[in-house]
Amino acid sequence: MSSNNVLVKSLTNDQNFRVYALNATEVVKEAQKGHEMFGTSTAALGRTLVASLLLANSVLKGKETMTVRLNGQGPVGFMIVDADAHGNVKGYVQKPQVNLPLTEDGEVDVATAVGTDGFLEVLKNQGGEEPYTSSVPLASGKIGDDFTYYLAMSEQIPSVVGVSVEVNENNEVEVAGGFLIQAMPGAADEAITALEGKLKEIPTISDMLKADANPENILDHLFGKSNLKIVEELPIAFTCDCSKAKFAGDIARISKDDLEQIISEDHGAEVVCNFCGSKYNFSEDELVKILEEKEK
Repeated sequence: MSSNNVLVKSLTNDQNFRVYALNATEVVKEAQKGHEMFGTSTAALGRTLVASLLLANSVLKGKETMTVRLNGQGPVGFMIVDADAHGNVKGYVQKPQVNLPLTEDGEVDVATAVGTDGFLEVLKNQGGEEPYTSSVPLASGKIGDDFTYYLAMSEQIPSVVGVSVEVNENNEVEVAGGFLIQAMPGAADEAITALEGKLKEIPTISDMLKADANPENILDHLFGKSNLKIVEELPIAFTCDCSKAKFAGDIARISKDDLEQIISEDHGAEVVCNFCGSKYNFSEDELVKILEEKEK
């Protein structure tokens, strides 16, 4: 299993915390490639992909899935991410070609790119007719803080979410990853205080992953390997389940008049998947067949 595409789940030996860490470098590279994204857009979407993977694998089970919608009215516009409990994720950003100046600290300015005039919304598909939906105002636009706030307010779970995506001057993703720490019911106050101090001392996520690509290195910095039990190592991937058949179903839902207009004026159609950028072409004959099926 590649260290660049793995999520590690663990539990502290004292039963105070559940801890997740992941290296999602290849996932973010795949997302960038599909959308020809510039640096700031890549960092914003990449952080959201990382945080969504962490969230999904902490609150979902079985065949459940979730959709994360985030829109702070900033330059990158809205972002939409789908994730499940098995390490699969896909997502896209409304404006992929945004590149803002770095902050005074030399960091990618994700907060300004995302903005804070909006909400983080999570839709959980748990098998019912309608998804369970919850949302919180954006806390900072930095993504990690926003998911931390969501977990505290909507899931009622005291948590810390840390995410990082580093893009170099050549617009290449150097490293991407993150961690999620959740306090277990009855977690000792002194353990929480000690963790708060540790979080101020550890290296950045990017530095930890560049030193050792295995996300267990993050866990080691947080708690020490001897104080943790590894529960699962899960491969993760940017996975899109789009197909020509699915888009044919979408076309069939277009009104009869609009579909007839496309046939008469364009004599065909090209559909592009928002998530992965795949293109599907429908000939005039294929559109006519869809229309005929629609009229039955």
